[in-house]
Amino acid sequence: MSANGADAEDTKGAEVTDRGRRPRRLPAAYVAAARRSLRVTLAAGTTFYFFLYGLDQPVAATYALFAAVSLAGLARIPGTGRQRAGMLLRLLPVAWFLVAAGTLLAVQTWSAVAGMLVIGFVLAFVAVGGPRPAGAAPGLQLLYILPSFPPFAPEELGERLIGATTGILLLVLAEAFVFPEPPTVSYRELSARAALAAERCAADLARAPFLLSPATAAAAAAASEALRPSRVPEAERPAGPGVRSRGLAHAGLAARTLLHRLVRLPALPPGHSPTPSALDLLHAVGRSAADSAALLRGAPSGGPDTAPARERAALAALPTGGVRPPALRRRADLLELADAASALARASGLAVRGREAASGVPLDRFWYARMRAPRLWWLRLVGNAGSRSVFFQNAVRISLALAAARAVAGIDTLPHGFWAMLATLSLTRTTLVATRAGIRQAVAGTLLGALATAGILAVVGTDTTVYAAVLIPVLLLTFTVGPVKGVGWAQALFAITVALVFAQLAPATWQLAEVRLLDVLVGSAIGAVFGLLAWPRGAQDEVRRSTAVLLRSAAEAVVMTSSALAAGGLRDPAAPPLNGLLRHSLVLAESAFAQFQSEPTAPAAARAGSVRTREDPSRPVDWQAALLVGHHTLWGAERVLLPPASTAAPAGPVTVPPLEPAAAAALTRLGERVAGRMLLLSAVLDENAQAERVPVPPPLAARPPGPPPDDETATEVAGAWAPSGSYAADAWLRSLLLDLDRITGGHGGAVEAGAASGGGRRGRGSSPGRAGGGGARGERADGGRGTEGRLTGAAPARPPAPFPRRRPGAGIRPEGYRSF
Repeated sequence: MSANGADAEDTKGAEVTDRGRRPRRLPAAYVAAARRSLRVTLAAGTTFYFFLYGLDQPVAATYALFAAVSLAGLARIPGTGRQRAGMLLRLLPVAWFLVAAGTLLAVQTWSAVAGMLVIGFVLAFVAVGGPRPAGAAPGLQLLYILPSFPPFAPEELGERLIGATTGILLLVLAEAFVFPEPPTVSYRELSARAALAAERCAADLARAPFLLSPATAAAAAAASEALRPSRVPEAERPAGPGVRSRGLAHAGLAARTLLHRLVRLPALPPGHSPTPSALDLLHAVGRSAADSAALLRGAPSGGPDTAPARERAALAALPTGGVRPPALRRRADLLELADAASALARASGLAVRGREAASGVPLDRFWYARMRAPRLWWLRLVGNAGSRSVFFQNAVRISLALAAARAVAGIDTLPHGFWAMLATLSLTRTTLVATRAGIRQAVAGTLLGALATAGILAVVGTDTTVYAAVLIPVLLLTFTVGPVKGVGWAQALFAITVALVFAQLAPATWQLAEVRLLDVLVGSAIGAVFGLLAWPRGAQDEVRRSTAVLLRSAAEAVVMTSSALAAGGLRDPAAPPLNGLLRHSLVLAESAFAQFQSEPTAPAAARAGSVRTREDPSRPVDWQAALLVGHHTLWGAERVLLPPASTAAPAGPVTVPPLEPAAAAALTRLGERVAGRMLLLSAVLDENAQAERVPVPPPLAARPPGPPPDDETATEVAGAWAPSGSYAADAWLRSLLLDLDRITGGHGGAVEAGAASGGGRRGRGSSPGRAGGGGARGERADGGRGTEGRLTGAAPARPPAPFPRRRPGAGIRPEGYRSF
């Protein structure tokens, strides 16, 4: 039986009072597990006794018990009891299909194996739909495994369906009404609170002294932190592929972005006041944030507030001649505020109203707004159908292992082969390290459980009254202690539990314990083999590869965006998004990071001796910071190319003039600088990358005092005649540099050392040059090229390509550009 871990549904401990002592609390994990155990026992035990002793239907009794145990003990559906009950009701037709398919495919071993391979893959792969389908998958697997074993008895299908349905329905009632938990704070409510915190920030910035108060700044930081995925309950995370789920995730990201920009808005010089246009924009941002919060909380709305977009267009239309660069930079930051507020309003409408709110939504950012649910589901599935997706890896691993276990059980006529498959299902982990540790504990626990079972069966014999009397206490103990103490305890207690169950269904001897031990050993061995053969390092390798691909995609977007902005040209807001590859690689990296967080780390000695660990252990990689770089790049690349347009007229194609030569050269060099750092970071993370030994500019936090390099002051020099749009791009690129510093903890040398360890051969440039700007032309082992050429004067119409070409089989297909 799987050690699922303590359920997080209830953290209130029960007080145990000893005479003359201070009251003590039971550990919260035991309290939560005991409440879950009571629900499982109530559903499984009641239906088992009802069918076996009340109606004399052992088949229905077996399926009723295992249906409840599989969906409440083996599965781990997140959320409160009522949320789980709703999910179980939706899964009831799936349970009917699985029981029927297992019953009919049991006619031959090959058909049962083929069915296990297909159904096992599908049930594991639907984890792409979010944490609830992922949590239910192991329990659903068991509902196919149980009827897929001989005897082939299609005439018993009715009894099997009645028993499984009764067990699930009683489990639904137990989840909903036995020890109900208080509702958790929804993601919509968290987003609404963040929007209200943004309103308070905007109000502070719009009145004297035009600064955030400490209380407002602290509230903004708390509201932003509350939206971090790691701090949101698993059941509340908007991870589904539908429009509302995507819109809600977008709203949370927009709220965090808005808060971040409000807190970091540069202060005015002493004695200065905001201009009337700046005040109007701040008031519009505050009103829009308040309307978004009301909409997320269920208030009726006539549509998104367009005031921030209007004020943004008005501020952007102001002349720039004679305005000093600090004022232009603050103006660019104010434009960013309005953009984030507009995004929050649009995303909130999609989160609440779905496709009804898609009218007028810009498709470059909200590309999913007008798509129907089947199309979005298909794109999600196709986008993950590759070897670089951890969902695909997990589905392949578990389906092959279960199919192999079913084949061994059928070919060798393994007695009670169901137990071998159950061991394979519950012990196969996403990494070889975790699988090996789980098997070691499971075998030890099963051995002890088998010894206890043999003793019980030898002493009691065939007296089913004793087995019936002790089954309920043993069930309670199994599902209370097992999830808390670990897989060893769980296997030991479950061995006793299944022996008590089968001893009531048919006469059993002490040899049943021997069969149980043999089955667990066989199932464990199969799990270990496929844990070794199929991606044994789990997400520990994939998070590195996917993050490296993400950074390379981001470098491509940065160079293309900065060069296109410098060169000018036609812009069409209605055109399809150009950064689908970056979006696709971002979601793959996020899924790999999510699994990486749940996996145990390798032993220190193994990490130290691994050639794949290429960064300095004293400077660990901040993976979440790398994901934020991807988000920040995606949003900025889709935003800075288009000039702010008034909503009074429909948006259409517009021709943007090129920048002046000095401003174009400065912006292009800064873009290359950012892209160069991204490429070197990707070379450090990807063990297959061959990086050029190019010195990396030091992080902003580690620069020596003194005037900045020429490429950082050129925009200041050109500021007197550069349009404000170039300042928005400049602010975006500089913020990316700060984000990149966070990936390596602010140590620029770590990047340089990692690039040097890549072993790339020297390029043909005349000198190493600066990253992204320079004279080095590196030849990569995979056929791509390093940074090439230097841009001077006006930006070329065709953007340079300092990013490497894709390696064949990298798992990012062109047709998957808009998969997510």
